[in-house]
Amino acid sequence: MIIFKTVRWKNFLSTGNAFSEIQLDASPATLIVGSNGAGKSTFLDAICFGLFNKPFRKITKAQLVNAVNEKDLLVEIEFSIGSRDYMIRRGFKPTLFEIYLNGSMLSQEAAMNEQQKHLEQSILRLNYKSFTQVVILGSSCFVPFMQLSPPNRREVIEDLLDIRIFSTMNTLLRDKVKSVKETLRECEYQVDLAKNKVEMQQNLIANLQEQSNANTSRRKGEIKDLEGEISSTMDAVTKGLGKLSSKEKSLEAYGDLDKEQTELLVYQDRFKTKKKSFDKEYKFFDKNDNCPTCHQAITEELKNDKKKIINVSLKELDDASVALQQKLDILLEKISERQIINNEIREINDTISSYNKEIQWKKKQIQDIEEKINTGTVVSLKKEKEKLKEIAKDGMKVEESLLDSRKTRDDYDVVSNMLRDTGIKSVIIKKYLPVMNQLVNRYLKELDFYVSFDLNENFEETIKSRFRDEFTYSSFSEGEKMRIDLALLFTWRTIAKMKNSANTNLLILDEIFDSSLDGQGTDDFLKILHTVSDNTNVFVISHKTESLQDKFASTLQVEKKQNFSVISKEE
Repeated sequence: MIIFKTVRWKNFLSTGNAFSEIQLDASPATLIVGSNGAGKSTFLDAICFGLFNKPFRKITKAQLVNAVNEKDLLVEIEFSIGSRDYMIRRGFKPTLFEIYLNGSMLSQEAAMNEQQKHLEQSILRLNYKSFTQVVILGSSCFVPFMQLSPPNRREVIEDLLDIRIFSTMNTLLRDKVKSVKETLRECEYQVDLAKNKVEMQQNLIANLQEQSNANTSRRKGEIKDLEGEISSTMDAVTKGLGKLSSKEKSLEAYGDLDKEQTELLVYQDRFKTKKKSFDKEYKFFDKNDNCPTCHQAITEELKNDKKKIINVSLKELDDASVALQQKLDILLEKISERQIINNEIREINDTISSYNKEIQWKKKQIQDIEEKINTGTVVSLKKEKEKLKEIAKDGMKVEESLLDSRKTRDDYDVVSNMLRDTGIKSVIIKKYLPVMNQLVNRYLKELDFYVSFDLNENFEETIKSRFRDEFTYSSFSEGEKMRIDLALLFTWRTIAKMKNSANTNLLILDEIFDSSLDGQGTDDFLKILHTVSDNTNVFVISHKTESLQDKFASTLQVEKKQNFSVISKEE
């Protein structure tokens, strides 16, 4: 329960620079009186401005500042909730908004709008509209519950029943629903994308498989052609080896020609040496008459004998040289024949070597083709199949996210249905509607107004009288309307106390006795007023000083002094 203790203000409307203060919890019933324009209703504006940053009446902020001082407007309100004591300080020119808890000012890091939201939602737990329905009933700017639209009526009732939290939750839920829908759309897009990727990858693998089959068939044909060429080449090698064997056998018939040639050449050299020796000796006997060694004379006979002997030897040597040369010519011819055969053997060996290289090269080609068949396409297909598994795995993750998002969306839908006006709130309202209608009709009877009043779940009223059928609120007189408004006011306060939502000690009635209520209505109302609750502090603003003053525990007089409103207490 909110216990309002004190409100004070200065430089507010017609109030001067000195604080005007009213003790809110001092008296169970206080009458505030004064002449027109004295500033009685300033009390209402100060409380509403201090709590909600706007006055009760339709006045702009600039108009709230005292026209003489034109600055330092300040309102201070003290109240307690349980063991917590609060004070609100709000000012204008300069702007000020401070919240104190147990003497310590709360952090002002947040913006004023956020602070105001914290004050209404977390501390007071009621807003301006609910406050003016439960705490204040005025004749000027007050909009009775019956003149509110159904949505605004619902807002007031939700505050009273402390079920606005469901509306707040529904607002927060809408953001979550919007977020999960966006996530859902993204997941659906990702799932479609993953399906397209899987399909494209499957098509790629099918094409690769088809291409692999075609390539394998073509490469096997290439291998077959190469094997045929290898077989032909090997046949050629076999023929070459046969020729080589034949040629090598034919070389055996020539024996060791090189040795024979060497021996003949040695003999040829010896013959040449001997011939030179004989020629030298012949020249000696032909040219010399004396022996150069012993100096004896060489006879002509001796010379001729020696020359004859030398000539015979030379002839024999020439004959032997001719015979030797003939042998050499024959041998050289054989060597030439053998060389031809050797050349042929070398050519055959070169051809066989070339064939063998060709065979090895073609075998290497076959090996490369077989590797391509066994590894190239297979590896590519394996790689693409692994990639397909990864894509499918990612797709499954996205699909799981999609399922989770759908489940979250479905859960949110269930919660959203519960948080709608037709959900939990409707159940709670249905529970309290009979109590509300019963209380309204009870207070109407106590106000001597015998009609049957009924609110439905859409907060639309049905009013019946004994002599007339159904009719509406607007068809009543002002006095009858006031009785309905008072009955609703007391009903809301009773409901608030039951729920401990907008439960407060303060009740302010502004000039309701001065116009709409007749004498009997005033007496009935005062009876209700004095039986409302021991914890209620009622403030009545009125012109009827004489008829009402003796019915209140205390009276506050508001009057103008030197153009400033001043409040004094009458004993």
